[in-house]
Amino acid sequence: MYNLSLYDVREGLSNKKFSSVELTECFLDRIEQFNDLNAFITVCADRALGSAKKSDQRIAEGKAMELEGIPLAIKDLFLTKGIKTTAGSKMLYNFIPPYESTVTKKLLDAGAVFLGKTNMDEFAMGSANITSYYGNVVNPWSKDKKLVPGGSSGGSASAVAGHLCVAATGSDTGGSIRQPASFCGIVGLKPTYGRCSRYGMVAFASSLDQAGPLTKTVRDAAILLKIISGYDENDSTSSRESVPDFESFVGKSVKGIRVGIPKEYHMAGMSEEIIEFWKKGAELLKEAGAEIVDISLPYSKYALPTYYIIAPAEASSNLSRYDGIKYGFRANGVSLNEVYENTRAEGFGDEVKRRILVGTYVLSAGYYDAYYMRALKIQKLIRQDFSHAFEKVDLLLTPTTPNSAFAFGEEPKDPVTMYLNDVFTVTANIAGLPGISVPIGLDKQERPLGLQLIAPHFKEDLLIQVGSALEKSANFPTLMEIAQ
Repeated sequence: MYNLSLYDVREGLSNKKFSSVELTECFLDRIEQFNDLNAFITVCADRALGSAKKSDQRIAEGKAMELEGIPLAIKDLFLTKGIKTTAGSKMLYNFIPPYESTVTKKLLDAGAVFLGKTNMDEFAMGSANITSYYGNVVNPWSKDKKLVPGGSSGGSASAVAGHLCVAATGSDTGGSIRQPASFCGIVGLKPTYGRCSRYGMVAFASSLDQAGPLTKTVRDAAILLKIISGYDENDSTSSRESVPDFESFVGKSVKGIRVGIPKEYHMAGMSEEIIEFWKKGAELLKEAGAEIVDISLPYSKYALPTYYIIAPAEASSNLSRYDGIKYGFRANGVSLNEVYENTRAEGFGDEVKRRILVGTYVLSAGYYDAYYMRALKIQKLIRQDFSHAFEKVDLLLTPTTPNSAFAFGEEPKDPVTMYLNDVFTVTANIAGLPGISVPIGLDKQERPLGLQLIAPHFKEDLLIQVGSALEKSANFPTLMEIAQ
C-alpha cells in the first residue's frame, strides 16, 4: 500500500480495498522503521489514527471528501493547531500554535490525515537540509554514501520518496520545493505567487514564499494543488484567480505547445549529464508534438544575487519578532537588551544569523539605495524578460539543479557556493511564476535528476499538461523501495 500514488490510494479507499486505519498504521510503522532518515520532527500517531477512524466511518456512510483518509506529511512551517510547529529552529522548540494555517485547514477540510510535521532547514534557509536544529535529513536514495535530500523542504521530499507518507506539503522561496524534488526523484510544484494562501506559514521572505505539493506523480500534484489553492481573505497577497480542475489536464496532448529553451541556463561547469538529460527532455516533448524554440532571458544571470539581497532583507524584518518575549525560546539576561541579544544568539543557527546580518546590512542607511533598491529594479527587468519570452513560447524547459544530490561532508563549505544550488530555481520566485520539477532520469552514480518547467502566471494547468507528458515519456524508474 505504501508505494501507491495519491490517485491510487484515493481509488483504493473509495473501493474499500483497504481502510484509512490500515493505511495510516502502515505509514506510522514505516516512519518508525526508517527513522534514520530523520524526515519528521513530530509524529502524531494517536491523532492520525483517530482521524483515520473518522475517515473510515465517513467513507462507509458515503460522506467521503476529496482526500478522505489519505495520510499526508506537513512541512514544519505550516501552523497546525495543537501540534508543535518549530520551523526547524531552536527558537520555536516549544511553540504550539493556537490556530490552523489556511493550507492545512483546506487539507483537513478535504478529509486528509496528518501523520506529522516534517524536518526542514531552519526557517526554510538552506539547500541541503543540514541547517535544522533537529539534525540532518537523509535522502532515501542513499546507498554507499548518505546523500542530502535538498532543502529547505528536505524532510517532506525524503518522506515522499521513502514512502513514509502518500504526499507532503512544502514551501518554495527560492527553489525549496523543486530542488529537493529533483534530488529525491519525485515531483515538486511551486504555484504562482498568490495562488495558495500564506496565512499561517512561518514567514521567510514574504514576497517570495509560496506553498506547494511534493508528490510521487504529476497527477498527485494536480490533485493536491486544487485543494490548497484559492483566495483567502486572511492573506492580502492571495489571488482571486479562479481555480481550475488541474487533474483534468493530466494526459492532454501537447501538440503545438511551444517550449522555450533559454540559452542563459547553459552555465559553465554544469554536468554534461544534466545537459544531456535537458536535451533528452526537449526531444521527448518534441516527439510528443511540442515545438522547441530557443529563447533568451538576458537578465536571468542576475537572478541569484538579486534573490540573495531581497530574501535576506525580508528575512531580517520577519525574524525580528523572535525576541524571547511573547513565545518560543528565551535566554536569560540581566537587562531587556541582554535578553534580546542572548535569545537571538542562542536561538538562531549560523545560516539564519548570516542571512539576518546580510538583510540588515542591505537595508541600513547608506546601503539601502546601493543594494536593496537596485535589486528591486533588477527584479523588474527579470520579470520583463519572462513577459517577452512568453510572447514567443508557452512555457520554458530548464534543468532544476546544476547537480544531483551530494553526500554529507561533500557539500560546499563556502555559503556562496552552496547558494548556487538555487541558480535555476530562483528566477521563478523573483518573477512570481509557477514551476514544476519532474524526474527525468538517474545519473551515472544512480542519483535522480529533474527537469523544470516554468509557465506564465496562473498557468499551472499548462505545467500539469506538459509535465505529465514529460513524466510519461521519461518513464523514470519505479520509486525506490528502501530495503535494509
